[in-house]
Amino acid sequence: MSDQQWDHEYDVIVAGSGAGGMSAALSCQERGLSTLVVEKDSVYGGTSAVSGGGVWIPCNDQIEGLGGDDTREEAMTYVKHLTVGEVPETKLAAYVDNARLMVREMAERHDVHFQAVAQYPDYFPDQPGGKPGFRTMEPAPFDVSKLGEERENQRPGYEGMYFLGRMSMSQVEAHTMLSRGRGWLGLTLGMLLRYWLDIPWRLRTKADRRATLGQSMVGQLRHAMQKRKIPLWLDTALDSLVEEDGGVTGVVARQQGRTLRLGARRGVIMASGGFEANQAMREEYLPHPTDASWSVAPGCNEGDGIRAGQALGADTEFMNLTWGTPSIPTPEQSWAAGLFMERQLPGCVVVNGQGRRFVNEAIAYTEFVYAMIEEHQKNGAAVPCWLVFDATFRKKYPMGPMMPSIMQPDRKLPAAWENKVYWKADTLAELAEKTGIDTDGLARSVADINRFSVLGKDEQFGKGGTVFDRYYGDPQVTPNPCLAPIEKGPFYAMKVYPGEIGTKGGLKTDEAGRVLRDDGKPIGGLYATGNCSGAVMGRTYPGPGATLGPAMTFGYLAAKDIAREN
Repeated sequence: MSDQQWDHEYDVIVAGSGAGGMSAALSCQERGLSTLVVEKDSVYGGTSAVSGGGVWIPCNDQIEGLGGDDTREEAMTYVKHLTVGEVPETKLAAYVDNARLMVREMAERHDVHFQAVAQYPDYFPDQPGGKPGFRTMEPAPFDVSKLGEERENQRPGYEGMYFLGRMSMSQVEAHTMLSRGRGWLGLTLGMLLRYWLDIPWRLRTKADRRATLGQSMVGQLRHAMQKRKIPLWLDTALDSLVEEDGGVTGVVARQQGRTLRLGARRGVIMASGGFEANQAMREEYLPHPTDASWSVAPGCNEGDGIRAGQALGADTEFMNLTWGTPSIPTPEQSWAAGLFMERQLPGCVVVNGQGRRFVNEAIAYTEFVYAMIEEHQKNGAAVPCWLVFDATFRKKYPMGPMMPSIMQPDRKLPAAWENKVYWKADTLAELAEKTGIDTDGLARSVADINRFSVLGKDEQFGKGGTVFDRYYGDPQVTPNPCLAPIEKGPFYAMKVYPGEIGTKGGLKTDEAGRVLRDDGKPIGGLYATGNCSGAVMGRTYPGPGATLGPAMTFGYLAAKDIAREN
């Protein structure tokens, strides 16, 4: 029993209102624990709200019904192979064994639903235990009108998440439209009709009533909290943890200029995100060069929870790693545009400052960033690197902040972008002169891509060689949907930086989400999940949703441990 004087007291205090924090709160309340969620920002949802909202759930309940198969042995083989001994097997097993149970409880007890995506491959489908689909689940569409006025307090999605900047798209819908898959035209027309015929909602707002991706995930979780009457306090920043007799009994928070002491009778769950917006921590921990302006995250995560844990002697791990995403910053927004799928499309090439290719452009985004950093350490010429494409690509496909020219011609691009966000020239030689890329190196790389596109095989790095590479390729381009010649002017180049959707390093935790000291012993009453904890996936990124899936699962496991539930 604490002798502290508290302004308010609950069984559990959760710091952070992203997917990890809200799912932890729901899991606690389900087990009879009174719970408060505090969020330092003026909006809830954190990075989860601007994400794809997917969760990577091996052996999930929907796989068999979709015609797929998965086993615990295959899933464990896969994650053990990818994490190369850097993560305890007990922690990997806790995830593989409980992720599907978490999703099941969210659906059955909280009406929070996900749908398995049959054709969305693991990021390493050709590795032992890898799968060509089924393990990734995306949020079911959600009607945001159910939130009432609370929808105004949710962090809005990025404009690029929406068709024409307004209409919500699921991951499956976006993939169908981008790749011009079967039924894409009818899907597009249906989306337009659904949006514009929702006249009552159009009279209220241009925002879509139908939420998808991270907006749906966060909306569903917040609606479930509303039904459970779980309080969520905005503008309430975690300042420090209160420790008594070696255990955490509460938090000190700042709310609108005043200090609050909040008691936690059973535990505190940190779900406060990583440190990607904290330039000082980036300089201390991440490979150089590093800059917060390269981040794809919304700028709300400054490592508060990590520093609070460190002040009590908590151990940390993987602090030099990020969920890396190549990115293109633009002058008018505080976050950069992430390149998640554009690199897989045919008719582009990535080169360093010497004009030389150094990576398969289509690999998973975290692996792409690792390759950038490694290349830069060799020759100092890959941060930034350059993504080069021609007029054919520009017309057909999006690229970072730019929509296809058929939808957004060059004259509609912001004037401030020219020679800052993109460079344009009639010839490759002129483009090289404008950008400073080595002329001969660029010419050789483009000639190689053009030759590989005829062969249908990238003899240098294997672009288009796996089912994951081809997932966002253009099926109308043959013989390789990821390769097409770069030959029609004008030619374009864009600077690409090693950004991220979040940092990977944080408080070291065990299989129950308990925060550990340097000696491996848990700090009583302190738990962590999401990006303020060390990633259960270690250096790797096994598949779409392997950030949010663990965040939600270890929030669920923390609640079970606090409730002393086996």
